[in-house]
Amino acid sequence: MLTKIIKRGHRKSPKPDSTDPEFDPESRLVTLSPLMETLPLLLDAAVSDRPALLLKKLQLCSFYCDFSSSLKSAGEKELKRQTLMELVDFIDSRSLKLTGPMQEELIRMVSINIFRCLPPSSDLIEPDEEPYQEPSWPHLQIVYELLLRYIASPETDAKVAKRYIDYIFVLRLMELFDSEDPREREYLKTLLHRIYGKFMVHRPFIRKAMNNVFYRFIFETQRHCGIGEFLEILGSIINGFALPMKEEHKLFLARALIPLHKPKSISAYHYQLAYCIIQFVDKDSQLAEPVIKGLLKFWPVTNCQKEVLFLAELEDVLEATQATEFQRCMLPLFGQIGRCLNSPHFQVAERALYLWNSEHIVTLISQNRNVILPLVFEALEKNTQGHWNQAIHGLTGNVRRMFQEMDAELFEDCQKQYFEKETRTREQEEQRELTWKRIEAVAANAGEDMVLVS
Repeated sequence: MLTKIIKRGHRKSPKPDSTDPEFDPESRLVTLSPLMETLPLLLDAAVSDRPALLLKKLQLCSFYCDFSSSLKSAGEKELKRQTLMELVDFIDSRSLKLTGPMQEELIRMVSINIFRCLPPSSDLIEPDEEPYQEPSWPHLQIVYELLLRYIASPETDAKVAKRYIDYIFVLRLMELFDSEDPREREYLKTLLHRIYGKFMVHRPFIRKAMNNVFYRFIFETQRHCGIGEFLEILGSIINGFALPMKEEHKLFLARALIPLHKPKSISAYHYQLAYCIIQFVDKDSQLAEPVIKGLLKFWPVTNCQKEVLFLAELEDVLEATQATEFQRCMLPLFGQIGRCLNSPHFQVAERALYLWNSEHIVTLISQNRNVILPLVFEALEKNTQGHWNQAIHGLTGNVRRMFQEMDAELFEDCQKQYFEKETRTREQEEQRELTWKRIEAVAANAGEDMVLVS
């Protein structure tokens, strides 16, 4: 099979006119139909001719294709696609060691194809709608695959490649995570993870750049398509943190990860966020206290679905919490859990009651029952007497029996105090009603006297 190549950079070629609407001054590429010449396949060429041929084929792919119409420039698009496929197979075959100029031209070609202005963000996609699909994906996918094979290849020396996979390249790659096409974000996630693993010199920079993305998302835009993918990469990074944990990583938890609970769109990335949080607590149990207090700080007030997510995450955090850290935050924690127990939304109340299904959490509660039972007893009694959902009645009964078996005397004391409080409340309500009746009677008498006087 024969391929064709753009003739660019020859001294006799006419200089592009900057007034031409088809001329892109930034890329210095003419996007008109390129001049062509036939070229053999790389694997069919002599070994001595392959370096020059590879450079020409990379140049062939260094031009833009218009995907606004499937019929426009169809021959050029198919030629480029076939050449890209050939380059992927050739790089994967490792039949030629890439020199510095070859790697530079490869990264230049990749940059021209993938670094572009993303289309304006559309409104949030409804669950039943199809996700956005990038029109140029037939070429983009192969370019991403080519870059992935290059980075993952054992023949690629990180000391040489870092000249081309530099900070600017990495930063521009991270900007593409805001693409609405999930296929592109998946490739970007794999690429950034590979770069983080292979280029140790880039690791602090990548973590700092992620920090900045999270800050901008939390405090400015609250909209970004790639937060979940960034958090997936972070999950692997956190898993590799050495102990004792650096102060830099603890600050990242406090200033970036915990505040990610604030945005309304948390449901889109909560699974990945919760995984990162649990990784921190598993690494250092002393971080359980700031994590729990952070959850309480951003606890939703009116969003019941978000509240269910928080309760599920809280259960995982408590599973990894030791007794000392638990005691430091149990007062505000079970104050909030008590409010969740009385939620009219049955899923919130149900998820809060499920906390007692965990053996570790029940052990922590049992060790501190003198403090916890008075905090939640009123909520349990109100559920028993008046919650509309029958399933909540059953789960509440199980929790009450559990407390009663833990400490019958404490349970009776709490019950006695609850009844006394209810009695006082009824008496105060009756007294209030009597007072209002007296005021109404006085007002009525005063009105009659005024009528008689007049």
